Amino acid sequence: MKFDLLLKDPQTKARAGSITTDHGVIETPIFMPVGTVASVKGVHQRELKDDINPDIILGNTYHLYLRPQTEILEKAGGLHKFMNWDRNILTDSGGYQVYSLSSNRKIKEEGVKFKSHIDGSYHFFSPENVMEIQRTIGADIIMAFDECTPYPCDYRYAQKSMKMTHRWLDRCINHLEKLPFKYGYEQTFFPIVQGSTYKDLRRQSAEYIANAGAQGNAIGGLSVGEPAEEMYAMTEVVTAILPEDKPRYLMGVGTPINILENIALGIDMFDCVMPTRNARNGMLFTANGTINIKNKKWEADFSPIDEMGHTFVDTEYTKAYLRHLFAANEYLGKQIATIHNLGFYMWLVREARKHILAGDFREWKEMMVKNMSQRL
Repeated sequence: MKFDLLLKDPQTKARAGSITTDHGVIETPIFMPVGTVASVKGVHQRELKDDINPDIILGNTYHLYLRPQTEILEKAGGLHKFMNWDRNILTDSGGYQVYSLSSNRKIKEEGVKFKSHIDGSYHFFSPENVMEIQRTIGADIIMAFDECTPYPCDYRYAQKSMKMTHRWLDRCINHLEKLPFKYGYEQTFFPIVQGSTYKDLRRQSAEYIANAGAQGNAIGGLSVGEPAEEMYAMTEVVTAILPEDKPRYLMGVGTPINILENIALGIDMFDCVMPTRNARNGMLFTANGTINIKNKKWEADFSPIDEMGHTFVDTEYTKAYLRHLFAANEYLGKQIATIHNLGFYMWLVREARKHILAGDFREWKEMMVKNMSQRL
């Protein structure tokens, strides 16, 4: 993997760059649609590629390990071939999913024993076998196995968890050295900064992660219920320490406003289920604010879904028609809303990049944050 930092914004810490892997160029800042189980929910790969057009998507180690299982993925020649996706893929390590199974898992120094949400069977994740699983899945960027702490989290637990995440990181790195690439292309490894919402812990973790010398770095354990101001404060602490010449990935974030504010703090990569999950519940994101398409006010509104036309659905269908599909519980409604939201997120990060390169990112961001705060 190669990262080129093209330009830093003079008024903020925003950056425009590019990441080059064996599956192509990723222009940053970038949003990665979440394809949890080898599928971005409700979207064909053709629509994903031709209409939404992301440079990279995300897969989930925990879910892919349980279904279809690594054995099937290996027989297919890796996740790219299995799902017919020839661009970049990043896999998270499963740490967050294991965290979210709080009543069905046991964390020890060796790793985590957990119960499958599918059939109740028991499984074990360690730093070593998670590296093996991700090698077999075959993503271009793979993540360290970490523990994601909840919010709120007491200081002593956050400190203990962070130190274990660091020990796990060392085990990941040692084990990766023994594992060859599987499908004829390189896989890049990112460690993860933890430390909950404690500045001193975040500093310690960022220094530890920076010293690991990986090709890129991630920030985890945010967007788990803490106020946005806490998230921004932790991001600011960490980006001041992580090396400038490597991409920075803020995991699981967030709303369009969260994304712009964190770009301004020096983040390059984002992922979140929000555009797809909220779409399935009838919430549309636009440059002028959010729309709840289920509201009666759209019942006879025959204007396009979004006149800015980020994807084909925005101008082919009206708000009244989309509202009708939701009222009738028709699957197509959820698909249209999903394509719209993902198209909007991709437009937003690409527009941010244009304004960073043009030198007027701060003014544009402030205008956008104000506009997007409205409920239409």
